[in-house]
Amino acid sequence: MTGSTPPWKRRFSQRGADQGPSDGPHRARDDERGPTLPGTASLEPAADRTDLPVPVPTEVPAARRRAAVLRQKATAGARKGGDRARAALAHLADRVIEIAPRVPVRDLATLRRQFPGLGPEELADRLVAGATKATATVGAGVGAAAMLPVPPAMPTELAAEVTGVAAIELKLIAELHEVYGVRPPGGLSRRSTAYLNAWSDERGIDVTKPSTFGTAMNGHLKRQLRQQIMKRMVRNLPNLMPFMVGAAVGAVMNRRDTHKLAARVRADLRKHQVPWEELPALPALEMPEDALELDGREWRGDEEGR
Repeated sequence: MTGSTPPWKRRFSQRGADQGPSDGPHRARDDERGPTLPGTASLEPAADRTDLPVPVPTEVPAARRRAAVLRQKATAGARKGGDRARAALAHLADRVIEIAPRVPVRDLATLRRQFPGLGPEELADRLVAGATKATATVGAGVGAAAMLPVPPAMPTELAAEVTGVAAIELKLIAELHEVYGVRPPGGLSRRSTAYLNAWSDERGIDVTKPSTFGTAMNGHLKRQLRQQIMKRMVRNLPNLMPFMVGAAVGAVMNRRDTHKLAARVRADLRKHQVPWEELPALPALEMPEDALELDGREWRGDEEGR
């Protein structure tokens, strides 16, 4: 129609909200809410309604509660057990540090008198054979005691084996250094620290690098050694527990581990070996005042190695 406004340009008035009362037209509840038709959700509070199902209180089953309590106790027990294990390892490490200066070590001159006619490699073989037999004896003794119906004082037995094996292996390491002509410099305390480092790292000492054998024992060095020794014990702990499997297997484990340690140390010492004829005159090694008696007597290595 001429003069009329097209439908897309017509303005439609916006319809406002219903202004009727709460019970006004179309059953509106208030001026801002739409009508409540049958089947729509009610906005009334549901506290006093009786047409809703009564919620049933749910309780955690007794078995689940017991399992949760057991898990909590197990976690706490594992944490306490770990703390006790670390404390025990630290005590054993301190014990090994204490006994190191008391391990009797034979110098090269003494070894050559006791093993006449042997060269360096043959003499080292005899020392390794004696040490492996000695550590096997320690493992077999503890393993046999553990096979009793009631094993007596297992922590004490384990501590005795750890320190006993450590003393035998420290003696072996020190005497191998004598055989290969690479005695670390310094007195008894400094050499003992060097041998402890070699034992915990399962390596030979490089006397051309002072950092490999350190200085005299002090608080900082003792803490470092304690950490190294604890790591070594943790690494070898399954093999230091023959009472779990009996005397025979315990002896085999100790013999094998001592032999592997000796092989690693000897491989390092061969790199820096000094022939006997080129060695300068070395003073005799001083004997500790309170020298240990290994395996009930001073371990010599000749009778055991034969």
